[in-house]
Amino acid sequence: MNKDNIIVGLVLGVIAPLFGMFGYYYWKFAHFLTLGEFFELLSVQKSLISGIVAICLLANVAIFTIYTNKRKDNTAKGIFIITCLYGIAAVLTKLFL
Repeated sequence: MNKDNIIVGLVLGVIAPLFGMFGYYYWKFAHFLTLGEFFELLSVQKSLISGIVAICLLANVAIFTIYTNKRKDNTAKGIFIITCLYGIAAVLTKLFL
């Protein structure tokens, strides 16, 4: 993407963690769990949420770094906003679940 736009950053910030989560699923769980069983496992074993959130946030950090190095500051700002929201949601999930 060649645009320097906050909206592009927000979209990338939402999509990258999904790729991170599905990558984690395929790496660790796909050989013995279906995707539905994986989500069911997440609802039962709350300790897995921390690992998945870390992978999701790592995916955002990677694309944030790429766009910062490209000097696409508005796009990086959108990615950063979503990363902060993911982080807050992760902390709240850990506290209340």
